Amino acid sequence: MMTDTSTIETPLLKVRDEIARACVAARRDPASVTLVAISKTFDAAAIEPVIAAGQRVFGENRVQEAKAKWPALRERHGGIELHLVGPLQSNKAKEAVALFDAIHSVDRPSLCEALAKEIARQGRTPTLFVEINTGAEPQKAGVLPEETDAFITACRERYGLAIAGLMCLPPADEPPAPHFALIAKIARRNGLSLLSMGMSADFPLAIAFGATHVRVGTAIFGERTQNSPP
Repeated sequence: MMTDTSTIETPLLKVRDEIARACVAARRDPASVTLVAISKTFDAAAIEPVIAAGQRVFGENRVQEAKAKWPALRERHGGIELHLVGPLQSNKAKEAVALFDAIHSVDRPSLCEALAKEIARQGRTPTLFVEINTGAEPQKAGVLPEETDAFITACRERYGLAIAGLMCLPPADEPPAPHFALIAKIARRNGLSLLSMGMSADFPLAIAFGATHVRVGTAIFGERTQNSPP
């Protein structure tokens, strides 16, 4: 049976066009920005049309949810790249290293230790981002900005982790630009080339501040239903 992509092609193409226009405005190559389609809470039936429309990089918030749906999808479709964008428990490091090609939420020593152990054991090297809690919000994970330099040094020297970039999720009630500027500055002084920032509402702005990975869900898949898990 053929997959009907008519309901997804328009929003996906719109997002891609917005990325391209934001890159032109920022005098950047559109190829320097990776669109991570956030498929959390959406089932395989909703994801299949997005894959059919040409998207290959997807993001999930939870290890167990990703483990339940992505192995089968990967068997049916080649070239899938899977990113973990939500918090990671240390006891899920084994599964995360086995399943994900990138982990955006490295944020504490115990997780670093668990990841280092599994990377060495499995011989897999997912791309690693340190998550920064730029708004110092107590309910959010992430390293505080003033502690990030020391944390990155510890990741490299104590745990042997090859940190590739930084990730942030600005406070919902604050303008995102200062937060994007802050992690771009921290990345530069630590020699990091990747920046995971920007979502459906603000990814063009994030691109202007140097985002290399934009995490877009709603603008591609639509609103999650009230019955969807958080």
